[in-house]
Amino acid sequence: MRRRPDRSPDRSSRPSGPRRTRAPLAPRHRFRIVVPLILLAFVASVLLVEGYTTRGFAGDQEGRDRRPATGVPRSISGGGPVVDTTDNHLRTYRTPDRTVVLTFDDGPDPTWTPRIRAVLDRYGTPGTFFVTGQQTARYPDVLRGLVRSGHEIGVHTFSHPDLTTRSARDVDRELSLTQLALAGAAGIHTSLMRTPYSSTPAALDAPEWSLVRRLGDKGYVLAFIDRDTNDWRRPGAREIADAATPTGGRGAVVLLHDAGGDRSQTVEALGILIPRLQAQGYRFTTLAELVGAETLSSPLGTVDRWSGRIFVAAVTVSSTAVTAVSALLLVVGSLVLARCVLLLFLARHHARRDRRPGTGGPGSVTRPVSVVIPACNERPCIPKTLRSLAASEHPVEIIVVDDGSRDGTADLAESLALRNVTVVRQPNSGKPAALNAGVLRASHDLVVMLDADTVFAPSTVGRLVQPFADPRVGAVAGNAKVGNRRRLLGRWQHIEYVMGFNLDRRMYDLLHCMPTIPGAVGAFRAEALRDAGMVSADTLAEDTDLTMALHRAGWEIRYVPDALGWTEAPSSLRELWRQRYRWSYGTMQAAWKHRHALVERGTAGRFGRRGLPLLAVFQILTPLLAPLIDILALYGLVFGNPLTTVLAWCGVLAVQAVCAAYAFHLDGERLRPLWALPLQQVVYRQVMYLVLVQACLTAINGYRLPWQRLKRSGDVMLPPQPSTRRT
Repeated sequence: MRRRPDRSPDRSSRPSGPRRTRAPLAPRHRFRIVVPLILLAFVASVLLVEGYTTRGFAGDQEGRDRRPATGVPRSISGGGPVVDTTDNHLRTYRTPDRTVVLTFDDGPDPTWTPRIRAVLDRYGTPGTFFVTGQQTARYPDVLRGLVRSGHEIGVHTFSHPDLTTRSARDVDRELSLTQLALAGAAGIHTSLMRTPYSSTPAALDAPEWSLVRRLGDKGYVLAFIDRDTNDWRRPGAREIADAATPTGGRGAVVLLHDAGGDRSQTVEALGILIPRLQAQGYRFTTLAELVGAETLSSPLGTVDRWSGRIFVAAVTVSSTAVTAVSALLLVVGSLVLARCVLLLFLARHHARRDRRPGTGGPGSVTRPVSVVIPACNERPCIPKTLRSLAASEHPVEIIVVDDGSRDGTADLAESLALRNVTVVRQPNSGKPAALNAGVLRASHDLVVMLDADTVFAPSTVGRLVQPFADPRVGAVAGNAKVGNRRRLLGRWQHIEYVMGFNLDRRMYDLLHCMPTIPGAVGAFRAEALRDAGMVSADTLAEDTDLTMALHRAGWEIRYVPDALGWTEAPSSLRELWRQRYRWSYGTMQAAWKHRHALVERGTAGRFGRRGLPLLAVFQILTPLLAPLIDILALYGLVFGNPLTTVLAWCGVLAVQAVCAAYAFHLDGERLRPLWALPLQQVVYRQVMYLVLVQACLTAINGYRLPWQRLKRSGDVMLPPQPSTRRT
């Protein structure tokens, strides 16, 4: 084995080493981790508020079965429709003859409540509206319109549950939230209430009577009914008016609805009912008048008003946010689906493409190649890497640039006594400087770069350099694979590499906008490297930075899927976090550095107007929104239709599985690891989201992140070479 003297290259001919910077302070580091969690918690809380305040209810029409009155005092069951058990008294109030109280349940509704109010106001008729807190919080303006018109307001709980089946704590929460919504919408509280699914006092049973007593202890006057119009059945406007008309001149509390469905017949029925009853000498009144009170509502003080306003504002913000997120996800989901279809189509076209001259025909490019390996404390893995290269079927010169290792990496490399291996030692200057030093010492015009933890197949170098038969090609990306995939984390990364990275590279290859030549397996023309300014230390993703610089220098970049390199992926979540944090932040740095490619011409402009938008949408924006899919899935399970939600989520997973299976098929990989795909979508994706958010915050903060090395174990295995499909 030859050893060259350590002659430092002319510093004027290569970029300077990495900038020295202190490590991030612990509080700032913790801040970047906490902020993504806060964002997730905020989204979750918004969805929780929105879900609870918009969860649909069936309405009074689907109440529980009526049971015979048992345990209810006869004075109550045989009394009037208004029951007052406050102050330990048992009182009921009947409706006087030729007197009608029109009551409306389940609102306010933005469509039907204003129309009903308009009819009442036109005839000068008061109405009593039993509102839910849920609807009140969503449509406070509608409630305020009722109060301004002088109509009576009563409580109909917050989310319309059957209170007899709820605990005392749940009942208290239903009441307090409804009063909070009333405070925020109109600045009032009310002691008038109608429980959901209630009917006449004669229909009270023991559980309902117990509930009535508890509500009376809290100061509520309970309203029941005399006549049920069944307007929710929509029997026709005239039938509704007939059902509401008392017989024999008796008075009545009439039940109607202003929400919960199409109430056009109710609106029409009021136009029939009110003139008819007025012509018969009936008068219309409120429930407060029946109990001898001027009103059962009371204005609130400033503190209570503002508490209610904050609550209503939270509901409004949640509703707006969910609407915006849903619309955004619809757009992004459409883009992702379109991308999947495009990926499959282009990948198939890429696999079927006729071999061009110099793109895979054996023997097209036969001249020797220089292989550069930057190494810093790579003792566990350098022997496997060098032995795999020494077995190459293509003639190679191997240059190991030891970048100030302290673990004897250089000595170990020399002790292997492998043919055509040169070890160059230099003080620690960073990976870009090590790569540049190796390129400047290379004897050949074609240079292959790989990481010290990567193992090549014997055919990899020969296949990797074949596209250089085309003089326009300045660089070639190989197919990087995970070499330590025995554990679950390794399997997840294996799926990601095959599906997410290499399937993408087929698309980028056809579109001529390859954003990254992986540091694990890439080849370069030395002239192209010089045109691109060599390997830069400006970013933490030197491979992405260099690839973009090559595009801007006018060189073509190709992808060879059967040029295989097996690299060591992080074996712990901590190491994975550090790696992907660096990748994400470095990619953002590189994209920003080369943003002017958007307006340039030729090869640079083609990359700028194709590659950069694809990179921004599918490597930054889409992953940032990915967790919302899972959050909205949970939202649908809790507040929506669980079956529909599960089917939708499974549909998304099925699309992912189809793409993954086809990517594995093209790469000649076994499908067995895909059993881990569902769990990857649930767990792994969230980790990647947190990493990306942290990287975005770092980029926005403008902090210069230092280089972070990973611990190596050297457990990369060279599996039997898969036969990449070519048809």
